Amino acid sequence: MGQRVLVLNASYEPLQIVSTRRAVVLLLQEKAELVEAAAQRLRAQGFALDVPVVIRLVRYIKIPRRLRLPCSRRGVLTRDRETCQYCGVQPGRTQLTVDHVMPRSRGGLTTWENVVTACRECNHRKGGRTPEEASMVLMSKPRQPQYVAFALLGELERHDVWRKYAYSID
Repeated sequence: MGQRVLVLNASYEPLQIVSTRRAVVLLLQEKAELVEAAAQRLRAQGFALDVPVVIRLVRYIKIPRRLRLPCSRRGVLTRDRETCQYCGVQPGRTQLTVDHVMPRSRGGLTTWENVVTACRECNHRKGGRTPEEASMVLMSKPRQPQYVAFALLGELERHDVWRKYAYSID
């Protein structure tokens, strides 16, 4: 029972990752329902239960949406999935930079809405200009990620079954 289980809100938003033991307790208390299960089964005398991989809470849990995450290099790279937002290349974390859409030299701030991941070539090509001035197009508009989904993003991407729940929140 060393596996971990993804817990979804009643709305199918990822909430947290719990132990299999905790997930089974939630299922037995009928506070959650089984969404996806592993091939194995848990057995007790006169009772068997599929090993949960994803469960969904029966009642909706309200999540505060206004939590402000600090803008950091690691956070920007994670939000942008380690992909250059100008050309789409994925050279690896160490080969990427954080680019200010509105350059700092022109008053641009380091905020979620003004920074994107860029490869070194695109960052150099853009220089101290805006994307429009450099004739470059952003793949997606930068924005602050939702707290719960963002906190779980790295974990969700590591598990094949969980991956489909990672971006359903946007």
